[in-house]
Amino acid sequence: MSARSKARKRALDILYQSDVRGDDLGVTLAAEAKRAANEPSRETSWLYAREIVDGVIDNRDEIDEQITGVSKDWVLNRMPAVDRAILRMATWEILHNDEVPAAVAIDEAVELAKEYSTDDSGAFVHGVLGRIARAS
Repeated sequence: MSARSKARKRALDILYQSDVRGDDLGVTLAAEAKRAANEPSRETSWLYAREIVDGVIDNRDEIDEQITGVSKDWVLNRMPAVDRAILRMATWEILHNDEVPAAVAIDEAVELAKEYSTDDSGAFVHGVLGRIARAS
């Protein structure tokens, strides 16, 4: 697994944890940063995970607006928390990280959805992110 794939998994964990617990994302990120300081072997994945989460924090309103604008008949609070976290992460990559091709962000997100969410989540995530990528 590449360092960026590991970072995406780490970012997913942070986004999901914050959402499910109802904690401020910045507080959850700070707690993870403290833990990461004691894991120098995972520094590479931590740096990109932090970039993703910081990006979601900085652009949350735009990201959520993009997701709800293209997710047919679904509002964010009705989506599974894992799907919400994956969509936020990948939407940030598509819209704000020029180093990651949209197709890569979508593929990685779909794989995470297939692994960690419902049977239908892979297709749902793919459809939403495909529409966001085409519109951007």
